[in-house]
Amino acid sequence: MESTLSGAFDYQQLRNDITWDVAERELGHTEGASINIAHACIDRHVEAGRGDKLALVHENHEGELRRFTYRDLMLLTNGWAGFLRGLGIRNLDRVCLFLDRVPELYIGFMGILKVGAVVEPLFSAFGEDALHSRMEDSAAVAIITQRKHLGKVRRVRDRVPSLKTIIVIDHEEDGRPLRDGEVAYSMLANRLETFSVFRAYPETPSVLHYTSGTTGKPKGAMHVHGSIFAQYLTTKVVLDLKDDDIYWCTADPGWVTGTSYGIIGPWALGVTQVVVDAGFSSDRWYQTIDNHRITVWYTAPTAIRMLMKDGLDPVKRHDHSSLRHMCSVGEPLNPEAVRWGREAFGLDYHDTFWQTETGSIMITNLPGMPVKPGSMGRPFPALEAAIVDPRSGEPITSPGRVGLIALRPPWPSMMRTYWNNSATYYGKFLNGWYICGDQASLDADGYFWFCGRDDDVINTGGHLVGPFEIESALLEHEAVAESAAIGKPDPVNMEVVKVFVALRPGFAPSADLELSIMNHVRKRLSPLAMPQEIAFVDKVPKTRSGKILRRVLRAQEMGLPTGDISTMDDN
Repeated sequence: MESTLSGAFDYQQLRNDITWDVAERELGHTEGASINIAHACIDRHVEAGRGDKLALVHENHEGELRRFTYRDLMLLTNGWAGFLRGLGIRNLDRVCLFLDRVPELYIGFMGILKVGAVVEPLFSAFGEDALHSRMEDSAAVAIITQRKHLGKVRRVRDRVPSLKTIIVIDHEEDGRPLRDGEVAYSMLANRLETFSVFRAYPETPSVLHYTSGTTGKPKGAMHVHGSIFAQYLTTKVVLDLKDDDIYWCTADPGWVTGTSYGIIGPWALGVTQVVVDAGFSSDRWYQTIDNHRITVWYTAPTAIRMLMKDGLDPVKRHDHSSLRHMCSVGEPLNPEAVRWGREAFGLDYHDTFWQTETGSIMITNLPGMPVKPGSMGRPFPALEAAIVDPRSGEPITSPGRVGLIALRPPWPSMMRTYWNNSATYYGKFLNGWYICGDQASLDADGYFWFCGRDDDVINTGGHLVGPFEIESALLEHEAVAESAAIGKPDPVNMEVVKVFVALRPGFAPSADLELSIMNHVRKRLSPLAMPQEIAFVDKVPKTRSGKILRRVLRAQEMGLPTGDISTMDDN
């Protein structure tokens, strides 16, 4: 591949200028000193005389607005921290957030960090099994939730021995009695002028995010307070946030984008961010940009493709002239989406690649850098990244040759371990590189081009879903004897879940049974994990040792060669 670039953008100069030391210096941190994410994101701004700056604009389903300044955030997070400390919650205790995108989620997140506990954000659409597996694995001591989700929490409570307290944020709305171990909390009624923020250090645990894997239970990626150095710098450089920006990140904090760049990054920079707790519709999203005069927008390719599907007419009905920068995250951004963005908004969507485990953006199309539609871009300037041979871990420099995306540790937001699973953590490294699990190639200009996952994890709508969890949930259905789950290509969601099911004696395929199985998975796990298609089969292909051969099913689904099947059990 020959180089196609020209122009004044100087990537090498950025590599000289942008280092993690810049973030530490600008955040006022010195070697050996303490740093607490909550203090750096909130109290620091108030102490600098910027307490009246608008920090959060929240819009609910009905379009009602609530506004919070940085001083509001300080008093309310102090209130949260004081309340949690009064419950006996201490540093390193795991506290779950199981909430819709209400202000209590964002503000409570910081309150938990102020008391020194570890935040465990959970997607509010999780079903009972997904909720239970994560809480049990982390040995969570408390969970903050709301009335609409309280039933699910109660149903798993007895299976989580560590859980001491359930905190309900909207008890006063219906007044129904709470049970033993459940307490009500009204955030707005609890403001504290002062609170002694826990003295954390860069290596002190902060956030525990669970991510799906090919086998076994979801893995808890443990992050630390020092992650803010990477989140601050990448927010400033990649998302290009400036003091007068109005920023909108559409990600739910149940996933790492919604915390790294929907809470920590923008507030570390002291900007105003908008949160919309409402379902997707093109007009609603364009109206959000219009009404709030959004300047920087961070969203997902799935959402972009849904906007594309509705065409340009909805775009023309709204004023998007405030927009100056757009980024995408979660899955590869197809070339058509970049071209459509140019036509719709006169701007490029800038793709960003990273993972739950990396904690911040790793490879990206930087502002000012020529965007090649379909490319992930180049490594963040403070990082070293490469394409490596999957066997040796040696870098591949030949343009176009496919290998594994690899990152050279350390960097500030890198996970420090998988909770209770250090063996899997150490298995992520090869020849001194952290291996991301994604295949890609380089071109002559050093741009990365995504090729596919190197495992069976399903990327649906930008969120990773583990086939093992789906298969385990399927086997709990009375009709299912064997199961296998794969990702099937989809024009909007990149992939959707397709499952192959062998039935128990006495059950026969039917539309009613198919619906029953789908709803079973939805209830036990989440809407994202629910199969969109079910194929009833006599048996699921497995090796002689019993390992499911998902690659065979994927190949058959896509009409590709199945490869070596010599280990497949023929019985």
